[in-house]
Amino acid sequence: MILELWPAGHAELADPADEFVPTLTHYPAAHGELAGAVIVAPGGGYRMRAEHEGEPIARWLNSIGIHAFVLDYRVAPHRHPNPLRDAQRAIRIVRSRAEEWKVRPDRIGILGFSAGGHLAATAGTIYDDGDTTSDDPIERVSCRPDAMVLCYAVINLADFPHQGSLLNLLGDNSSMKLRAELSPDLQVTSDTPPTFLWHTADDAAVDVSNSLRLAEALSAHGVAFALHVYPHGRHGLGMASELPDVSTWTQLADGFLTDLGFKIQA
Repeated sequence: MILELWPAGHAELADPADEFVPTLTHYPAAHGELAGAVIVAPGGGYRMRAEHEGEPIARWLNSIGIHAFVLDYRVAPHRHPNPLRDAQRAIRIVRSRAEEWKVRPDRIGILGFSAGGHLAATAGTIYDDGDTTSDDPIERVSCRPDAMVLCYAVINLADFPHQGSLLNLLGDNSSMKLRAELSPDLQVTSDTPPTFLWHTADDAAVDVSNSLRLAEALSAHGVAFALHVYPHGRHGLGMASELPDVSTWTQLADGFLTDLGFKIQA
């Protein structure tokens, strides 16, 4: 099932850049029971959305008993804050329809790769409890994720940004203030959701220091996290089936989500 994030004519889509309509594709777990859900944000440098980091990840989540949703968020020529608003809206939609979709409203996570990891991490550090005065019932719901899974994620846009993601998200001449506001490692608080991170040490596109910096910030604020750094592996591995050692990230993430209560509760 594919859902449009915003109703026709919604102000959020009043962007003349193009006519792209952001969507959320629902992949319910086969068991049909009450369980957690994870929203998947594919990478692509805020220029595109990589297919191998979308549906295959949702199917894997289903295989471990977790409901999944793939987010088709806005990318260039759209700029910030549109991708973040799409991610926040996706979380609100899943939470607002949790009972209908057999989703635990307190177990809604977000998983992202590369620039999609930046989007997921931004959603995990910039959120609200909902606007109680909104005419839109979906906007009255919290957009805070209950967990983050960040895969070779772009994190810092201020000190050592991934230039493609930075340019596509913010355009030319973005201020250092805005770059810092959109660097999740600089926005962590004690309320930041539990986080699972993995990266490869020799990633030539997005330096492993991104994950290390975020892990350090999480540790400093007492946020539960798991960090796994593999010695070798190119950027953009997705499930990493071509590298058996790195592919263990799925088993480790499974354990992390299990410990957080994302599986069927006895």
